[in-house]
Amino acid sequence: MKLLIVAVGQRVPDWAQTAYEDYAKRFPPELKVELKAVKTEPRGSKSLETLYAAERERIAAAIPRGTRVVALDERGTSLTTKALAQRLKDWQLGGDDVALVIGGPDGLEPAFRQAAHERIRLSDLTLPHAMVRVLLIEQLYRAWSVNAGHPYHRE
Repeated sequence: MKLLIVAVGQRVPDWAQTAYEDYAKRFPPELKVELKAVKTEPRGSKSLETLYAAERERIAAAIPRGTRVVALDERGTSLTTKALAQRLKDWQLGGDDVALVIGGPDGLEPAFRQAAHERIRLSDLTLPHAMVRVLLIEQLYRAWSVNAGHPYHRE
């Protein structure tokens, strides 16, 4: 199984890239993690619908057919670490690759969010996009460690 993180926005601070790469290399070979950063549509004087449509097109192009889509959404389901670990286990048993999608500055297009297989949220707080990438991959690693009986997670 592969976890694909699709994130709108191509530039992140060095600290975020370093942190992301540190967690990404910790995953075992049977659970590959890949990041696909897609271009943010320049804001200018474009309507929100135009921005959403352009970013949705780029997101869709980054996700292979047959991939389970999980939208990160502030209105999504809140999960504990143990619940995310169970979700990860279910995804692995399902056999499909999973794309976790992080929207741009204006979030994800409402129709895209609704069409996703699942919607989850990482926090009740508004987080910077670079931080979301780091937090997401850390939580995915933590969920894997729970399932693997690895001592990384403590309760």
